[in-house]
Amino acid sequence: MRNLGIATIFTFGTLAQAEPVTIAALGDSLTAGYGLDTADGLVPQLEAWLRARGADVVLINAGVSGDTTAGGLSRVDWTLTPEVDGMIVTLGGNDFLRGIDPAVSRENLRGILQAAADADVAVLLIGIAASNNYGPDYKADFDAMYPALAAEFDVQLVPRYFQGLLDAAGSREKVRNFMQRDGIHPNPAGVNAIVEALGPEVLAFVARVSAQ
Repeated sequence: MRNLGIATIFTFGTLAQAEPVTIAALGDSLTAGYGLDTADGLVPQLEAWLRARGADVVLINAGVSGDTTAGGLSRVDWTLTPEVDGMIVTLGGNDFLRGIDPAVSRENLRGILQAAADADVAVLLIGIAASNNYGPDYKADFDAMYPALAAEFDVQLVPRYFQGLLDAAGSREKVRNFMQRDGIHPNPAGVNAIVEALGPEVLAFVARVSAQ
């Protein structure tokens, strides 16, 4: 890890260190905070969650609405600036919406993870689960690329971005209460539910990055 002082990790998961850990969140509209006030987006809510639990961390919003895995690959090099110690990657939703071949998406994600490995930057990979719109084979291939790549590059994996929202909703009928009108993007309550589920995973990731 680059340009980071030695970290001391305390018993209850709080962090104290000479410099904050800087994490870039590379993603699409789900990361960028589409349709939300700035403070309600994923990155600000997640940073606040982490800081409330003692993490000295700075999250950089590197989300671009509409981005595919190809778009993420095209800008990963300038996302990995010298101050970045770790990167959260949440891409693939737009690939699925456009019916892009999962093999293509997988290679793009592999390129992103390879760029991070070459830069000695740790990665937390967050998966997006496909529906059956394009058939069971497509879904199986799409969903499988995240755990396969996490294993290939030995990176931390969160299998499903929306799991916290689904758990908070409790039923498919109530999911709409956590979504914007487009039915694709979470509203502030939905983001909050996602952050509550992602938070412990990201806190562990920050601890791992700071210990390197």
